Amino acid sequence: MLNVNRLTKNFGGRAAVEDVSFSVKPGEVFSLIGPNGSGKTTIVKVIAGLLRPDAGGVAVGGFDTVKNPVEAKTTLGYIPDEPAVWPGMTGEEFLNLTGALYFMDEKKRAEKIPELLSLFDLKDTEKGSFEDYSRGNKQKFAILAALLHKPKLLLIDEPIVGLDPASATTAEKLFADFARKGGAVLLVTHTLSVAQEISHRIGVLKDGRLLATGTLDELRARAKLPGGADLEAVYGALTER
Repeated sequence: MLNVNRLTKNFGGRAAVEDVSFSVKPGEVFSLIGPNGSGKTTIVKVIAGLLRPDAGGVAVGGFDTVKNPVEAKTTLGYIPDEPAVWPGMTGEEFLNLTGALYFMDEKKRAEKIPELLSLFDLKDTEKGSFEDYSRGNKQKFAILAALLHKPKLLLIDEPIVGLDPASATTAEKLFADFARKGGAVLLVTHTLSVAQEISHRIGVLKDGRLLATGTLDELRARAKLPGGADLEAVYGALTER
């Protein structure tokens, strides 16, 4: 569903991402973890079509994100690290606009939006102005907007920030269920417990390069740690070398 092939992205003559390759299959949650500035968000923005690669390429559902941007973007749902929308727009208007941009007709939107609102107990909240929402509620609407058009790939950049514990648990279940039903998930997070809980495979980034990818057991072996070591210990061992 997602193929990142030797991706390189430069800013000001410096490589933010250098020669990175990985793939995500249907039914799989793949997490990217790494220190601040390691290139995680840059990778997600290139996949989402917000940035153009300087070398290498990205394909979503078989569509090249540069050569076939509309087809690639139609296939994915994107949850950014900082949810934002035009000031004054209500949550309901935001969801309807998002659905329309993904070619959903009004009838389908009217059926799907109430169903999604119930996932986070947001009924009636959607009538309020988006700019007046808490950080957590903005994040919830961003998650629902990404799911609205039934994408095949979810791009998720730090989804848990700002969510209360119950809502964070709900979000984790949504992402895991999405994969169980055949969707592909790319999760970028600093919350290593979440990555450990729901990921099938994990990639560790540092200084724009992919140090290692694999299951938690495979990463433990790479880090030369015992079988009971958690992801935090594995991450520390791999990134401190």
